[in-house]
Amino acid sequence: MPEAPELVIITGMSGAGRSTASKALEDLGFHVIDNLPVDLISRVVSYSDPMESTKRRRVAVVVDTRSHLTFEDLEQSLLGLALQGVPTSIVFLDADDDSLAKRFSESRRPHPVSAPTVSESIAAEREALADVRGEADVVIDTTDRSVHELRGMIEEIFAGTGPRRPLRVNVTSFGFKHGVPRIVDLMFDVRFLPNPHWDPELRPLTGRDEAVRDYVFSHEEAGEFLDRVTDMLGFLLPRFDDEGKTYLTIGVGCTGGKHRSVALADAIASFVEGLGYDVSVTHRDMPKDGT
Repeated sequence: MPEAPELVIITGMSGAGRSTASKALEDLGFHVIDNLPVDLISRVVSYSDPMESTKRRRVAVVVDTRSHLTFEDLEQSLLGLALQGVPTSIVFLDADDDSLAKRFSESRRPHPVSAPTVSESIAAEREALADVRGEADVVIDTTDRSVHELRGMIEEIFAGTGPRRPLRVNVTSFGFKHGVPRIVDLMFDVRFLPNPHWDPELRPLTGRDEAVRDYVFSHEEAGEFLDRVTDMLGFLLPRFDDEGKTYLTIGVGCTGGKHRSVALADAIASFVEGLGYDVSVTHRDMPKDGT
């Protein structure tokens, strides 16, 4: 019996990069359909001939507020797809309000949600899509990402040839004084650990330096924290994977994002990699603190 086609649903905030994401998927061999009403998704999938080429077997559809997207309609469509056995991933593109407003100002395009001002249009769309965002398998914040970076991320997630992609994990260290990451699935605060910043010899170093790692893990609490977190991840990750989640972001934060969070994020990433998952590590704020 032929396998069901692979389906990716691209949605999110207007101006957040849906066009870039769809073009990246098209370059990966997906048959992309833009501005498709939600109730037509199952028809598109049914139309895909199982005997067709790989390109026709990998389908991506862009749905958004232009087609009056609602969570109820999407949920009904997802239920129908599940009954058909269609592997489906939802990608939600997001960005902060200021970035979205600036992009619309620069492009001079009208916002698809009619309101007296662009800011009000963005607010109305964000409220309308809140439940859809919560249903997404992958949420990508494009606020500080270039077009090329967004393309690279889409390619990294969807470059696999098979319809079933294993869970990919990103571990991100950050500093609370620089703000909490917008997109994070699991967050851990390690500010309870003694801070290497107050040691003049360690201050100019980072959590990737051996002296800082030794300092952090010289405290019993750090080892116990790591044991508890890795034990929980050993329980959670296979279940996220079985549920079909394709991308998981783990955030580890300390005050400045330079010492404790970096050392712990690397240790967590090493554990996750040891479980056989594809892992990437980002130290968001490590370069921001000077010596």
